[in-house]
Amino acid sequence: MTPDYRAQHKKRLSWMPWLYFSLKEKHLAWAQPWQQEVQAHFSAVETVRFGDNCFVAPEAELFAEPGRDITTGHQCMIAAGCFLHGPLTLGNEVAINHGCSFDGGSKGITIGDQTRIANNVTIYAFNHGMAPNHAIYKQKSHSIGVNIGKDVWIGAQAGIVDGVNIGDHAVIGMGCVVSKDVPDWAIVVGNPMRIVGDRRDKPELALFHQQGN
Repeated sequence: MTPDYRAQHKKRLSWMPWLYFSLKEKHLAWAQPWQQEVQAHFSAVETVRFGDNCFVAPEAELFAEPGRDITTGHQCMIAAGCFLHGPLTLGNEVAINHGCSFDGGSKGITIGDQTRIANNVTIYAFNHGMAPNHAIYKQKSHSIGVNIGKDVWIGAQAGIVDGVNIGDHAVIGMGCVVSKDVPDWAIVVGNPMRIVGDRRDKPELALFHQQGN
């Protein structure tokens, strides 16, 4: 039996979606119609709107009831194994890698342009009440919303709680629990979260990118 290389290639793209944006023309000939079909399905069954030239893994789970829309900008990518529940708004060139879990609560999650989110990041924009006279599951939830700026890098397995604002150009370390606002350019790590640096103080990294490496 001839191996189904195309099915394996689709699986590879679903789990490593950045590869989609460097496909050669001969692969785009089948990959673009496949993506149009995947995105058309999500848009037909949920309140989801995609920008141009996006990639969405068919193994992702997107849920967006009316009033809890999911909207993306252009050239976004959503990998396999993600659970995304609106309201959720993505800017342009936002990457959400595999296994992420986002719930927008009632106020929503907003993510700015060119932000990159590594695998298994959790963002929940709501909280349950915790009054002692009722079981947790019977208490009302409340939502403030989560706002993430542009050009932010969020490391694998980080967690972001409701009410947090993350400034532009910030870096969130792997496994960090973000429970309070993060300033522009800050590098934060740990649980509890602490600021350990500023991206503008990393000249060797700036030189690295200027050289095109």
